[in-house]
Amino acid sequence: MTRLIEDAAEAAALLRAGELVAFATETVYGLGADARNGKAVAGIFEAKGRPHFNPLICHFPDAESAWAEVHPDERARALASAFWPGPLTLVLPRRADSRVDLLTGAGLDTLAVRVPSHPAARELLRLAGIPVAAPSANQSGRVSPTTSAHVMEELSGRIAAVLEGGDCEVGVESTVLDLSGTEAVLLRPGGVPQEAIEAVIGPVGRPASPEAGGALRSPGMMLSHYAPALPVRLEATVVAPDEALLAFGAPLEGAGAVFQLSAAQDLREAAARLFQGLRALDGSGLRGIAVMPVPGGGLGPAIRDRLDRAAAPRDA
Repeated sequence: MTRLIEDAAEAAALLRAGELVAFATETVYGLGADARNGKAVAGIFEAKGRPHFNPLICHFPDAESAWAEVHPDERARALASAFWPGPLTLVLPRRADSRVDLLTGAGLDTLAVRVPSHPAARELLRLAGIPVAAPSANQSGRVSPTTSAHVMEELSGRIAAVLEGGDCEVGVESTVLDLSGTEAVLLRPGGVPQEAIEAVIGPVGRPASPEAGGALRSPGMMLSHYAPALPVRLEATVVAPDEALLAFGAPLEGAGAVFQLSAAQDLREAAARLFQGLRALDGSGLRGIAVMPVPGGGLGPAIRDRLDRAAAPRDA
């Protein structure tokens, strides 16, 4: 049963224990999970009924906490000085020693980070002491919530608690700016206007369309995820000695290497281990990756969507 609570320390303890907690930011209410805990992050997708493993925004109490997970450049530091705390998300290269689980960033080499300004959010993040992944606290495709009542209507029974924070001041999502390349690219308009950003760092571009090959790195957009270099073969019922196996349940015999998504066939565990498994098998030195069938219920469609993308034909 989802509880409406007012104690930030209680909410922080729930997050550290791997539970899902919705909380107010200045933009909209977010659905928070420990960004280091893949199973907790998988629970976000499960609760929202999210059809794809989009990268999620990581929330921090201050800039220095965010910089511990990503590599900021001069532009990022200038924008953080100007707009953090506030409704601006920066997409930056992920540090090799980042604690954030691969599922949080959808397997990409970047992370989306922000420091919210809502006092309840900042207190929660300070007390939790962990990166908190948090998309909007609503079912996928529905209107983003700006009150605790909206969250309870959407997600009651699916999450542990909602931390009461009153009404959200901005009411639209954060601006998302990609600084992972030489050109700053506006991925999503939001609470900080483009003109204000350009006043700090100069011209900002727009992403190429997906049809033109753009690799979009923002929540709420069509995405280009991590794709293994090895070819991926789906629905495998047999496996060759020169193939690596991504197993779900009792593994097929004969593979040159095996990564187990979930021996118990738990879809949340499988979702949490998916990107780790693809990366591990990609380094096996074998000729390809065979993937055992994954059922279609619960998080199954999201897992299968990601595997379909990994197995899609590559450009020469």
